[in-house]
Amino acid sequence: MFSKIIFAVLIFAAGMYTATFIDSINGAHTTPQNNLQTYPLSTNPAAINFSFPETLTLCGEPVPLEDRRVWEMLDREFHITVWDRAQVYMYLKRATRYFPFIESKLVETGLPDDIKYLAMAESALLTYSLSKKGARGPWQFMTLAARSNGLRRDGIIDERLSFERSTEAALKNLSRLYDKFGSWALAMAAYNSGDTRVRKAIKEQGTNDYYRLNLPLETERYVFRIAAIKVVLENHRQYGYELSSSQTYRPQRYDAVEVKLRKALGLAGLAQAIGTDFKDLKERNPQFLREYIPIGVHTLMVPVGHGMKTVDYLKSKSGTVAQVALVVSDREPIHIH
Repeated sequence: MFSKIIFAVLIFAAGMYTATFIDSINGAHTTPQNNLQTYPLSTNPAAINFSFPETLTLCGEPVPLEDRRVWEMLDREFHITVWDRAQVYMYLKRATRYFPFIESKLVETGLPDDIKYLAMAESALLTYSLSKKGARGPWQFMTLAARSNGLRRDGIIDERLSFERSTEAALKNLSRLYDKFGSWALAMAAYNSGDTRVRKAIKEQGTNDYYRLNLPLETERYVFRIAAIKVVLENHRQYGYELSSSQTYRPQRYDAVEVKLRKALGLAGLAQAIGTDFKDLKERNPQFLREYIPIGVHTLMVPVGHGMKTVDYLKSKSGTVAQVALVVSDREPIHIH
């Protein structure tokens, strides 16, 4: 009898707890817990229906949004991008560090400014980025593509990791692809999947309109992802992204020293001699995969104001150093991740 009474009490208590829990979901208990803010649905950011412009160009070429298939492809990539709030904030922070150098090179080479968004789509401007397929660096070069575009890639040096060298190589490659296909959309598609695949698709399908070509889904999404990143970054305040200048990443200042080595030179000894540390030199020169600078001609990035110290130290190593010169002083390229 006693056990039945206890059981009945437990059932009653469970019922009361369930009722209280349901009431709290329905709004009967509205006191915020753990200092969490509650919002009416009308002002909840998750209820906002963001949209992109009705007309859009990419690298000066119109995106045919009047075609419903094209509109839906962009709509997908736009919403994936605009709602990835942590990533967009990181895009904005890194853009102030890396875009100035890319933009200067685009002006220098006469390429469209929108090409900078391709780098963002490739790596989120993480200079050390490595894909599952083995593409590496801010422009995500595979080994063969890197070598064919003039980048050194071996067990000692990987110039895909050098922001400046890989940027120059990527723009050279994109310029070549544009000359081949006559369209920036096709050039970007070929950058993603290879020019052989794009050329074959054009021949088999009888059209050179990127937006009408049937390509691997990754490649079809690729150009739309670049376009979506452009839309969000160029209108970031409209989509609720606000940053002060103090919250963004600044370009890294450095001096550049060109050196020709007869023998390998340790980075740790150099760092100590010029008043910096191994980590600083390694991060400024990520293309050096080992703890030393190998034999040959190299451009070495050192902290701003340390250029002449580096030159003087290297001149004292006459048995190791054949030639040395300060080639850039107090430059802001943006090189450290």
